[in-house]
Amino acid sequence: MSVYTPLSLDEVRTFAAPYGLEVLELNPIQGGIQNTNYFLVDVNRKQYVLTVFEELDAQGAGELIPVLEQLGTHDVPVAVPLKHSGQAVHVIADKPAQIAPRLMGHHPLQTTVAQVAAIADAQAKLHVALQDFPLEREYRRDHQYWTGVAEQLKPSMTPDDQTLLEQVYQAFNAKTAKYSNRPTGFIHSDLFRDNTLFEGEQLQGILDFYELNQDELLFDIAITINDFCTEYPAAHLNSDKVAAYLAAYQKVRTLTSDELACLDVFLAMAACRFWSMRLQVAQKNKEEGRTGDDILQKDPQEMRAMMQDRLSHVKA
Repeated sequence: MSVYTPLSLDEVRTFAAPYGLEVLELNPIQGGIQNTNYFLVDVNRKQYVLTVFEELDAQGAGELIPVLEQLGTHDVPVAVPLKHSGQAVHVIADKPAQIAPRLMGHHPLQTTVAQVAAIADAQAKLHVALQDFPLEREYRRDHQYWTGVAEQLKPSMTPDDQTLLEQVYQAFNAKTAKYSNRPTGFIHSDLFRDNTLFEGEQLQGILDFYELNQDELLFDIAITINDFCTEYPAAHLNSDKVAAYLAAYQKVRTLTSDELACLDVFLAMAACRFWSMRLQVAQKNKEEGRTGDDILQKDPQEMRAMMQDRLSHVKA
């Protein structure tokens, strides 16, 4: 989570005081591409995370608090933000912000089969917990949104990239028309390794719900399989990890036969979605002159290679 909004310790102390916190230390968090985040340490040596929302308004950020509370009651490990004056989101540096307890653990660099099974179990519980959750979000980045982004980026692509993009969409449209029983609901949309915390094989926390969307559950599954089951730095999937994911997920929620039939093309489209996102971020950073060590820009070519690999395994 890159530092787009620099803050001083005095600013943060003033912001944190109404939450009942006396902040002693402020440390910026690197990584990610959307919000500004800092680790806080208070006078009791307890640790917290301050998040400054760079794109969401206060209403959009506050929408997520009931979601986190709901997930906490369904055995999904999340950090529920602190509140004061009856709400969690307040303003710092003219931007909405919140403070939540810091979940301890590490992002897995190379996942184990047990870690894959753990995230699958938690993701299935998340899908079940939010299936009928009464939440209306104006913030939408569903398949239609990312299709629009891809179309906007297409003119600036090389001919090879344009062809690859068209092939992915053709395969996706053909297969989804044939297999239509694919449930929708609220999905995390960004459940990568760097949004999880593990202690050994045990999942300690799921982070960053700011991309929460109504979309097909299979997109969420594909996004997570792509990241947790890929043998980085190569682009191919580990079949044992994929099998472990599907087995653990289906102990909580059984996939429909149409979801299973479409998984291969959703893996390709999920990679395409994040290829488009990274291209979009690179373009935005260039236009706005965002540079420096505090700005993280992930490599679009990593997702392009993954998309190409997944497309090669799509069955007609």
